[in-house]
Amino acid sequence: MPVREYLKKYYHSNSLFLRPLAFLYRTWIHRVLPEKVFVKSRFKRLFGYSLDLKNPKTFNEKIQWLKLYDRTPLHTLCADKIAARSYISDKVGEEHLVPLLMTTPKVTDLTYEHLPQNPFIIKTNHDSGSYKIIKNKNEVTDWEAIQTFFARRLQKNYYYEAKEWQYKNIPPQLLVETLLQNHKGKIPADYKMHCFGGKPEYIQVVSGRENDQQFINFYDTNWNKMPFTWIPASNKDKTYPPCVAEVAKPTCIEKMLRFAAILSEPFVYLRVDFYVIEDHFYIGELTFHPNGGFERIVPEEWDRKLGDMIQLPV
Repeated sequence: MPVREYLKKYYHSNSLFLRPLAFLYRTWIHRVLPEKVFVKSRFKRLFGYSLDLKNPKTFNEKIQWLKLYDRTPLHTLCADKIAARSYISDKVGEEHLVPLLMTTPKVTDLTYEHLPQNPFIIKTNHDSGSYKIIKNKNEVTDWEAIQTFFARRLQKNYYYEAKEWQYKNIPPQLLVETLLQNHKGKIPADYKMHCFGGKPEYIQVVSGRENDQQFINFYDTNWNKMPFTWIPASNKDKTYPPCVAEVAKPTCIEKMLRFAAILSEPFVYLRVDFYVIEDHFYIGELTFHPNGGFERIVPEEWDRKLGDMIQLPV
């Protein structure tokens, strides 16, 4: 039995004792390993082949290259969910920003008295995936638990998760935005436009989050369904989110494509996220390295095809 498999089996059979030690080990490794060593090690473990930084070909290889070598202050500004609002506003106008209700560095401001009556979402500005949706604050029974959740997130430097440099020097803060909902009170689908050299090439539509069941469809810019999908490479079960038969093309798609091109123009690659409510769209986040460049794309040939779209600087 390989050493890794033996240790994994031992870990699961003694998880109650070893889990805290494993967490401390992972945290330590993430902090002390040099960026290139860390990236190469994780890439090999998740994808099963060595990362070639001298001649990267696949989408994920090139995203790793960009992580390590394509760094500007503008990357940090756009990764900061609060600061990015000024970039978006300057480029395409503030009418497409999600209404901002509050920003604060203090979790003690997350109280019934400080927060609005209407539905809202609380986020951190410096990482990914840290949020709480509050549809009715009168139904919240434990504000202290929410404060504790965000206190832990504010103490975390997201850079160490996947060595994405743009997150390293963002001053951690909280932001509260209006919760976007359609006329049925449902959270709208997420239209993620993947842009290469300032040109949107395909659109990832994520729907069904209202019921904790994600559906993912991929389309080209003419709204033809694409023959690939992807999941985080760390998903050992390799179970892919189902797609729905068809997603209606937004009536404002042409304007969304134009805005995505404007916002992504300075970058080799950028994903611009949109939300559509009736005939109006809002711009969400700007993402440089989806899942840190560790996305399993199937069929595998599309990892190379999407990689061909990324033109790295000489």
